[in-house]
Amino acid sequence: MQAADTVVSGANEHVAEGGPSAPLTATSSSSSPDEKSIEKGPRYEPTHPAPHYPTDRGVSVVRAEAEFAELSRELSGISQNSRILERSVSRRSRRSKNERDADIEKVGTSESQRFDLESTLRGQREMDIEVGIRSKRIGVLWENLTVSGLGGVRNYVKTFPDSFISFLNVPGTLMGLLGVKRKGREFDVLKGFRGLAKPGEMVLVLGKPSSGCTTFLKVIANQRFGYTKVDGEVLYGPYDADTFGKKYRGEAVYNQEDDIHHPSLTVGQTLGFALDTKTPGKRPGGMSKKDFKAKVIDLLLKMFNIEHTMNTIVGNQFMRGVSGGERKRVSIAEMMITGSCVCAWDNSTRGLDASTALDYARSLRIMTNIYKTTTFVSLYQASENIYQNFDKVMVIDAGRQVYFGPAKEARGYFESLGFKAKPRMTTPDYCTSCTDPFEREYGEGKEATAPHDTESLAKAFENSKFATQLSEEMTAYRKEIETEKEVYRDFEIANYEAKRKHTPRSSVYGAPFHLQIWALMQRQFLIKWGDKFSLTVSWITSMTIAILLATVWLNLPRTSAGAFPRGGLLFISLLFNAFQAFGELAGCLLGRPIVNKHRAYTFHRPSALWLAQIFVDVAFAAVQILVFSIIVYFACGLVREAGAFFIFYMVILTGYLAMTLFFRTIACLCSSFDVALKSAVVTITFFVTTSGYLIQYAKEQVWLRWIFYINALGLGFSTLMMNEFQRIDLQCEGVSLIPYGPSYNDIAHQACTLPGGAPGSGIISGTAYVSDSFQYDPGQLWRNYGLVLVLIAFFLFLNVVLGEKLNWGAGGRTVTFYAKENQERKELNQRLLEKRNNRREKGIERGSELNITSKAVLTWENLTYNVPVPSGQLRLLKDVFGYVKPGQLTALMGASGAGKTTLLDVLAARKNIGVIGGDILVDGIKPGTAFQRGTSYAEQLDVHESTQTVREALRFSATLRQPYEVPEAEKSAYVEEVIALLEMEDIADAIIGDPESGLAVEQRKRVTIGVELAAKPELLLFLDEPTSGLDSQSAFNIVRFLRKLSAAGQCILCTIHQPNSALFENFDRLLLLQKGGGCVYFGDIGNDAHVLLDYFRRNGADCPPDANPAEWMLDAIGAGNAPRIGDRDWGEIWRSSPELANTKDEIVRIKEERIQAVGANRKTDEKEYATPLWHQIKIVQWRTHLSFWRSPNYGFTRLFNHVALALIAGLNYINLDDSRTSLQNRVFIIFQITVIPALILAQVEPKYDLSRLIFYRESAAKAYKQLPFTLGLVMAEMPYSLLCAVGFFLPLYYIPGLQSTPSRAGYQFLMVLVTELFAVTLGQTISALTPSSFISALLNPFIIITFALFCGVTIPAPQIPGFWRAWLYQLDPWTRLIGGMTVTELHDLPVVCQPGEFNVFTAPTGQSCGEYMADFFASGGPGYLLNNATSACEYCAFKVGDQFYEPLGFTWGERWRDLGILAAFIGSNLVLLFLGSRYLNFNRR
Repeated sequence: MQAADTVVSGANEHVAEGGPSAPLTATSSSSSPDEKSIEKGPRYEPTHPAPHYPTDRGVSVVRAEAEFAELSRELSGISQNSRILERSVSRRSRRSKNERDADIEKVGTSESQRFDLESTLRGQREMDIEVGIRSKRIGVLWENLTVSGLGGVRNYVKTFPDSFISFLNVPGTLMGLLGVKRKGREFDVLKGFRGLAKPGEMVLVLGKPSSGCTTFLKVIANQRFGYTKVDGEVLYGPYDADTFGKKYRGEAVYNQEDDIHHPSLTVGQTLGFALDTKTPGKRPGGMSKKDFKAKVIDLLLKMFNIEHTMNTIVGNQFMRGVSGGERKRVSIAEMMITGSCVCAWDNSTRGLDASTALDYARSLRIMTNIYKTTTFVSLYQASENIYQNFDKVMVIDAGRQVYFGPAKEARGYFESLGFKAKPRMTTPDYCTSCTDPFEREYGEGKEATAPHDTESLAKAFENSKFATQLSEEMTAYRKEIETEKEVYRDFEIANYEAKRKHTPRSSVYGAPFHLQIWALMQRQFLIKWGDKFSLTVSWITSMTIAILLATVWLNLPRTSAGAFPRGGLLFISLLFNAFQAFGELAGCLLGRPIVNKHRAYTFHRPSALWLAQIFVDVAFAAVQILVFSIIVYFACGLVREAGAFFIFYMVILTGYLAMTLFFRTIACLCSSFDVALKSAVVTITFFVTTSGYLIQYAKEQVWLRWIFYINALGLGFSTLMMNEFQRIDLQCEGVSLIPYGPSYNDIAHQACTLPGGAPGSGIISGTAYVSDSFQYDPGQLWRNYGLVLVLIAFFLFLNVVLGEKLNWGAGGRTVTFYAKENQERKELNQRLLEKRNNRREKGIERGSELNITSKAVLTWENLTYNVPVPSGQLRLLKDVFGYVKPGQLTALMGASGAGKTTLLDVLAARKNIGVIGGDILVDGIKPGTAFQRGTSYAEQLDVHESTQTVREALRFSATLRQPYEVPEAEKSAYVEEVIALLEMEDIADAIIGDPESGLAVEQRKRVTIGVELAAKPELLLFLDEPTSGLDSQSAFNIVRFLRKLSAAGQCILCTIHQPNSALFENFDRLLLLQKGGGCVYFGDIGNDAHVLLDYFRRNGADCPPDANPAEWMLDAIGAGNAPRIGDRDWGEIWRSSPELANTKDEIVRIKEERIQAVGANRKTDEKEYATPLWHQIKIVQWRTHLSFWRSPNYGFTRLFNHVALALIAGLNYINLDDSRTSLQNRVFIIFQITVIPALILAQVEPKYDLSRLIFYRESAAKAYKQLPFTLGLVMAEMPYSLLCAVGFFLPLYYIPGLQSTPSRAGYQFLMVLVTELFAVTLGQTISALTPSSFISALLNPFIIITFALFCGVTIPAPQIPGFWRAWLYQLDPWTRLIGGMTVTELHDLPVVCQPGEFNVFTAPTGQSCGEYMADFFASGGPGYLLNNATSACEYCAFKVGDQFYEPLGFTWGERWRDLGILAAFIGSNLVLLFLGSRYLNFNRR
């Protein structure tokens, strides 16, 4: 559906005169209504024509166009290019789930869907002319198109030491930070392409993986980012690529292979948002916005048969949602909403079943016919039926165009070149196979003259009649462009009229900026409100911290004792809420792919997203921060004035807002998370240290003071301090009043040690306190708050500008990295290549070296599976019967969402939620503990340790999953065999990587299969869509290999999508499921599927002789949009069929036979794991250490953050002296060490979480236990923890000049090292106890704040309320850290006050200062007098460092105890870590 092009399209060009440019043909007025016909592009007779289905089945061109025309009639009066935008989702009421399950195949069969095409189109045409609708027709011409990228050289994987080399290479580092660092030499990805696609034509792009299909589609859709150079000419009608991109960017769009959506939005919300940005201002027929939007969403969902997913979240690989096939259809529907003239679809049928894939191709054909779009499609495993829908075909070989011409003549062309005719092979497969040097075959006597490589194929095409015809056609089209001015004027007018009111004429977007913001605000609200768990955790964390702060600082006194705690309360309140925004860093980086896609679709400007997010974030944060502020403010006894409270609240809120925008700005600027984290840590450290709390402004290094004015934390803290203290006076009392004691009661001869105090006065003005101590002038309160608002505006401006200008990750090629060859790998690779060359010599058929001895049979009876849903229980599988025998290859097929993966999960014992009913038996008894180890399951998602090479991944699987008694040499040899069988010789040493930067999709799929095959399963091999994402030849090779495994005695059950006839005939048996999880057929397939087809024939469904049975049977049972054949439900037919009865009898016979055969030989000592625990630990340890070694960014970013933090802190406190101020600064330096966990948790938790995803897959296969996994991660962190501790300790300790005595420095280093290890194990423990790193990140601020709050620094231990002091103070690890390090640093440290640090008072008349203070010092009073003999006393508060820490409850004799207790916390972390990873399984499936 082409947005309003789909819904409200002009039909004045629909009824034309036939031929390619007018494929829609209407009959004359005298013709019978039954004689009307629709052509799908040029008429031709293919070599293997598609079966002709009745026009009322499947995606019928007649019926579908009638539907569109009828809807057009309803919605007429709008420009062809109108978009469908609404602000709310509405839909008609749905049938109950039971009704859908009972007869879901009947959707779309009502009479109201059949219309008279002729009268409809004639009526629509008259309406179009009447309202002046103009059409959009843009053809695409490309000539000498050459695209260059970086590559062509083997890139070796970087290791930890390489990160130092890269960092010290300053120019290269700067280029890397800016994202312009080159990763190889420039080479031509595409070279010398030329061609023409006219409006209304469909072009099929064929080629093997990595041949350049994706690059061609991206460039033809005018997405050129990421390539070094694009030469040649590309014309969109009369417009060159630059002009078209600037003025009409959204008219050429590209649909990528991967499905990228917001996982927490429902399908209806996802499509609704797309419509929100693509709707016209006026709606036809007075239809309301609500109804208009609902009508279009409903039509889209019906078109792709996903009506039942309307209110289901889209999900992703980590969040359960719709099925993979349904998610693909959501992606297709989303792009159709764009209403673009030029559409490029990249392998969009991946993951779709054959029936749905054919429906999709037919839908494209219909839309191309009606709306005259120019459509480019690349497909793997395209069936002949799909192929018939295309007008032209392009064949690409290694970046060269080797054919471009009519689709009907492509097969004949390659046959004429001398390639062997293969009548049974589909045309797309045949054309692609001719480009594969190892698969193509030559006709008799043609081998010498036929093309034999890419260059000769390209040259043959240039010399062919098709190249000549293409040149003539392109020349003629250029002339047409000159003469058809009216067509392109219509296009420009239509493009303009499609825009909403107030949209600038020059804008490429359909909605004005303010409406984009409004639509995005609605979406952002749905995203945040829909994620209830995260919202709940955030609220609980905030409220818990508020309550903690309220109880710790309950009713702060307005005395000298309450002055410093007041500042601590204000600082922590600001800091906690500001750092709640730290998650924005990861959120923005992870959201980039969606932003890039929507920018390309011209849904919205990136800047609109940043603005919308801020509005919604402020709305959510304002309420949370208000509740936080009320609790903290009034419970702690801050000034109870309305004005003071609202200033407090507004400062906290704007501080959060400023830091949110700051983190988003960092994310916009940086190319990757590692770069962003480095940048954030450095700037945050500067912000915290210059905020005025740890180091007062006047005492900061001069070269750092300017940061205060761009520091939202510093400005906010100063505003809070001035707001509070300008309204209060403080009573000086207790130990703050010097001298104190029973004999000192004359205030005239006492002084207050609190800054701002005056001799002889016990009252201190709050204004004087903040002025003397912090150099804050309350008169500057509003100036500072205004600067915070200026910073918010500045960061928001940067967000908007950077979001528009920077396109991180918006295109380009991925780079494959390789491990460097050692002697062993070099020899292995040479042997592999020799074997491959021998195998590819014609006439040599490779024999299988496999020998499977197991005779076990898997049977299942009355199998059901129920999952909990809000309304109760949902049944996904319904009474399924079947079995898998050795030597038989069984296919599991059905529509997308029919329950194929669910059935495999159940049979493979992978489900851990829901209720499984029925019997699953191996040899007639329940599977034992060795069942999962004895089976291999190649799952649909390709989850691997990204730093391994292909060979290492396979060896890892073989080493741990094959029996321990098998020699390692034999296991390694078998791995080489699997590599050769899966044709992975060229990538054996390639790093697997992740989908964004690593092996291609089809290569990753091979690795997934290889890992399972390397395990050499004794019982069963399950494969879930092993051929999805592969080209036809690769798919055939894998199925052929499965056939060999089966022949060798392996039991195999395999789901398969879109198999062609040649692929399908490799299978022995078929288990066919319908929607709802019911069985439709289980039994033999037979030669040419005669057994299967005979079953359908006997029950009223005849398969046309030229149809592909694998596709036809899905249509027959109503798997796609097609109504089923027959009146009865095929599930009911099966349940009453003799075939089911025979299956049940066969299962009974198999069980009896196998029980008798196994008898006394049945194993009683089944081992759950193939190898002993110590072996698992050794192998997993090796892999984990290698993973860390090959993740240089992880280790180096952590080290960089440590060194940067230490350097900043060290330079802030450089060369401390013996003064009173330096004494306190030494404690603050020690307190800086508590920042380590904040840095470490942000890195360790995602690392653990990603590793755990891999562990879940591998542990389900019983490769290794939880202990080796957890122990491996803990031990792998140790070397980097030691290095980080050294890098942190040296600058932090020696730049300020802390005590360098070896005994003390050694103790302090041990403390830093233990803290480092504690933080690492804490991060891993938190991850083990939480379901995801996102949830962990929400808990981190709470944990860090709690540790900092109760350690005795922000509030001295004697002042902590008794309840918390009794247990939480003692359990706080930082209590031991601060206590041990403080006493070690300050013990016996002499203090010499500097001028200005003395408290001045006068002694009573007749007494010297020494005499007056004698009682004070005799009773143990701290400090000393500068001169005892005078009456003008100058008193220094401390004489030795011990006097500073003793009132805090720290003692010199307990420092080693404190070190031991802190080390014991590491032990408690490890206990919780091992228990959590053992007993908490968050992999719900």
